[in-house]
Amino acid sequence: MDAAFLAGAGLAALDSIVRSDAPWAGVWRQRLALSAATASCQMAGRREDEAALRDAWCLRRPDQDPGPAGRMLGAWRRLARSSFSRELVSEAAAAFGWPSTEGILEMVTIQDLATSDRPAVVAAAEAATLVMAGRPEREILGLFIADAVLAQRLRWPVAVPLLAGQILHPALKSGGNGRRPRPGDSDWLRSANLAFARAAASACDLAAELARRAEKLQSVAPILRAKGAGAVIAAILNDDALTASRIGQMSDRALRRLFERLVRLSAVRELSGRETFRLYGL
Repeated sequence: MDAAFLAGAGLAALDSIVRSDAPWAGVWRQRLALSAATASCQMAGRREDEAALRDAWCLRRPDQDPGPAGRMLGAWRRLARSSFSRELVSEAAAAFGWPSTEGILEMVTIQDLATSDRPAVVAAAEAATLVMAGRPEREILGLFIADAVLAQRLRWPVAVPLLAGQILHPALKSGGNGRRPRPGDSDWLRSANLAFARAAASACDLAAELARRAEKLQSVAPILRAKGAGAVIAAILNDDALTASRIGQMSDRALRRLFERLVRLSAVRELSGRETFRLYGL
């Protein structure tokens, strides 16, 4: 089946989810950001997996630098709550290890692509190629900008991290040596279409899963007596993972008790598998 058709069908299905503004949209986008950051670490030759990235982000002090991998995650998290802008690209360039000016040298052309009448995936693929041209070390930034351009072309209110999370999938490898696709390849547009198709399908599956979990969480809300439980439920629906601290006006002890009860009710999950420094999420 034609790669462009697959991408178009997948993105059309995803479009209705993006525009629905579901109560669990925040955690959905942040889970996609986590997947993109995990893939970015792998492309950068780093060892951090999803669990390590969660720890780097969630267990730091509010004023503490999360480290190189955590900064990567921070960039993808910002994308998941933002739309295309020069500031977004500049901050991402710095997070991925480039001076902020390096990330905006081609901004005029990229902005033209984002506002052009070219098909969304074509514009996104061309933007990634433009950023990476002659500079393979800027691949992650190229994939980041591709997602931002795609969202702009589709008139999504907020970007959705998609491309990086699927670009390493074995199904996209080609040739006798099993080389993965990269921006600028002769068949990059076809690869980008297939990657966006896979990403859209995976994002739709994740949305369905989180919708079921959110329904369970919201169903137990009426039986929670803790003052401030509503703020905790809102925070769970808006983020990937939380610690039992600094949510609303509840004490850390009260938060731990509430999270433990939600786990017993199968309304949330404990994500770390640890007895201490626990992380909770939908």
